[in-house]
Amino acid sequence: MKVLVTGSAGFIGGYVVEELLNRGHEVVGLDNLSKYGDVTRSFDKETNYTFVKGDARDVELSIELMKNVDHVIAGAALIGGISYFHTYAYDLLAKNERIIASTCDAAIATFQAKRPLRKVTYLSSSMVYESTDRWPSVEGDERKVAPPLSSYGFQKLAVEYFAHAAWDQYKLPYTIVRPFNCVGIGERRAIGDIEIASGNVKLAMSHVVPDIVQKIVRGQDPVHILGDGSQIRHYTYGGDLARGIVMAMESDKALNEDFNLSTAESTTVLELVEAIWKKINPGRPVNVVSDPGFEYDVNKRVPSVEKAKRILGFETQTGLSEMLDIVIPWISEAVKSGKI
Repeated sequence: MKVLVTGSAGFIGGYVVEELLNRGHEVVGLDNLSKYGDVTRSFDKETNYTFVKGDARDVELSIELMKNVDHVIAGAALIGGISYFHTYAYDLLAKNERIIASTCDAAIATFQAKRPLRKVTYLSSSMVYESTDRWPSVEGDERKVAPPLSSYGFQKLAVEYFAHAAWDQYKLPYTIVRPFNCVGIGERRAIGDIEIASGNVKLAMSHVVPDIVQKIVRGQDPVHILGDGSQIRHYTYGGDLARGIVMAMESDKALNEDFNLSTAESTTVLELVEAIWKKINPGRPVNVVSDPGFEYDVNKRVPSVEKAKRILGFETQTGLSEMLDIVIPWISEAVKSGKI
C-alpha cells in the first residue's frame, strides 16, 4: 500500500517510516523539519520512499499528497519532554490543533472525492490518561476520568475527538494509537530547545532516558532526578511502537478502534537510574539526589495492553536492558559530537 506519514522526520516518525518500508509499503513522508532541522535517515534513498519538505498545516499540500495514498498516519506534532510541556504550553495547544485540524480537513476532502484513502491512523499519547485515578488505564478511560491538566495532554485528547468527529459527521474511518514512553535512537537536541540546569549538567528539553544517560555519561554523581524517583513509567522501544502502529494501520479489526501501545513492564525512575548506572559504571554504587519536579510530572502511568494483544496480536519484544544496550552507545556518541 501507499502511506502518507506526517511528521516523518520526527523521533517516532523515523521508526514508523522504517517499519513501513520493511513491510514493503510505499511511503511519502511530510515534515517541515522544524524540530531537528535537516536530518539524515538510513532510508532516505530507498526507492519506495519520497520525502516532501512542507507543513502539515498546509491543507492544499496535504490534499495533493493524499490523492493516491491508501493510508495516512497522522504523526505531525510539537512534542518533547516534561519541561517542554511548560516552556511551550501555548504552542503545544495552538499549533498542534492547527496541524490536526488541517490534516483532518485534507483527509475528509480526499475521502469525499472517492480517492483510494481507506483510513487515518492518529498518533495520540499516554498523556490522555494524565489525570486518571485508576490503573491500569484501559481504552475508554480517557472519556471517563478527569481531562488532562497539561495543554499537551489536553490537545492529544482533542486529537482523539477530531478522529471521532470526522467519523461521526463524514464517516472518515480511523484508528487511534497511544504510544507510551518511547525510547530509542535518533532523538537529539531540537532547534527550539532551551537548556535547563540539572545539577552540574545542562539538559535540553528531552525525555527521561536520554537525560539520565547523558548525566551519567558526563560523570554526574550523585545523579539528579526530578521528584523522589517513585514515578512509574512503561518505557517502550521505538521499533516496537512502530510495529504496533503499522499493525494497527493494516488491520481491518482496528477500524474505528483505539489502542494503548506499550510494554507491560513497569519501571520507576529510581530503577531506571540504577539500570543505566550499572551499564555505564559497573561495580560502582549509584547515588541519587532529588530536585523539585514539574507540575505535570504524573506519578503513575500504567497502561492496559490487553486490547492490542487480543485484537492486533501486538506485544513488545524489547526489554529495558536490551533497549539500554541500543540507546546508551548512541547517546554517548551524540554527547561527544554535540548532537545532545
